[in-house]
Amino acid sequence: MSATPTTPPPALRPYLTARHELLWDEADAFAAEHAAPRAARMEVAPGRVERKVADLMAARGWFAVTVPSAFGGLSAGHVAKTILVHRIACVSAAAAAILQATLIPVGALLHFATYEQKGRWLPRVADGSLLLSIAVTEPQAGGHIGGIETTAERAGSEWVITGSKIHIGNSHLAGAHLVVARTAEAGVSASQALTAFMVEANRPGVAVSDHRPGLGLHGFSAGRLDLDHVRVPEDHVVGEIGRGLSVAQSSSILYGRPNLAAVSLGIHEAIVATTAARLKTRPRYRGTLSDLPVLRDRIGGMEARLRAGRILAYQSVHLLDQGLSCDADLINAKYLGHQWAVQSAQDAMELHGAHALDRDYVLQRLWRDIQHTYPPAGTGEVQRIRLADAAFDEDHIQWSERLAAEAAWARPGPTAA
Repeated sequence: MSATPTTPPPALRPYLTARHELLWDEADAFAAEHAAPRAARMEVAPGRVERKVADLMAARGWFAVTVPSAFGGLSAGHVAKTILVHRIACVSAAAAAILQATLIPVGALLHFATYEQKGRWLPRVADGSLLLSIAVTEPQAGGHIGGIETTAERAGSEWVITGSKIHIGNSHLAGAHLVVARTAEAGVSASQALTAFMVEANRPGVAVSDHRPGLGLHGFSAGRLDLDHVRVPEDHVVGEIGRGLSVAQSSSILYGRPNLAAVSLGIHEAIVATTAARLKTRPRYRGTLSDLPVLRDRIGGMEARLRAGRILAYQSVHLLDQGLSCDADLINAKYLGHQWAVQSAQDAMELHGAHALDRDYVLQRLWRDIQHTYPPAGTGEVQRIRLADAAFDEDHIQWSERLAAEAAWARPGPTAA
């Protein structure tokens, strides 16, 4: 399915500037010209990592959409980031995943790197010569950050890193990885035991396992990274030693969760559009399937969820751009955005009948792709626990508020264009 360029829905107008609307059109045009034809090719060759679409997005500076202009970026903020990921995901969730995965470590650098480090890494992201990954998840610990076993030991003016990471987005495209490793003895609290490091992909001891396609997102790589006594200099530490937990958590909340909400939203829109088109054109009982009240009821529920998910996704990042406290809103947008899209995907499968099972039909790809927005940046259970913290007024760390000063460049003015 290829998306037809559309204007933003009226419900999103309060969150968008004229510049945002131009970016919306640009993303739609890119998706139709470049992502749509590659989506089909990625499906028939799931074992191949898609590189060309990454190069095309890099050439437009989109991997630096939130990077200040001082470092060569677009300085456009989080709403702009959501527009790009959302509109591309309407056509190819795999292409959108490539974009969003690099934007997470970029956010970590923006908030925790020194000025010199930003000057070293971010201009290369902005000119498209460097993609990044963030490497936190491990084979045994999974998403439990406190259980990280990868170690980093000081050796003179260097650090020696040993361990393994899995489910690393853009593992085969990234020229550098933001690796979170343990720098304190076992038993020390995770809030003081972990440190983040920038590790170039070509350093001795860094190995990326062969790409293995997943259930969906064919063409996107989320592989294994092994580090065998990899040496990095002292100035590759991102943030303070022992603050790796803060780097990982804040990046997950401020970037990972809204990014995945945008991917879910794009898939959700494609699901509803595909299903509505099928019902309107399928003859039945002297009319079409769309004339049947029982089916209109089902599509009405899908549309209701889509509209609610769209508002959650954009309202939360609008608050973030304004420097307002919105951690729980970002969490909720990811949680409900995925849940609602999955429900609509299942409804769509049922409404299509056996046609949904045809391998070449787009709906099968959409059903598989939406499964990939559940685990990253915290499963549904994790999101509900964090929302319970908010309900009990126990969410004491508000990363959106704490890092608002550093994100001031991202706040669009009322007359921005």
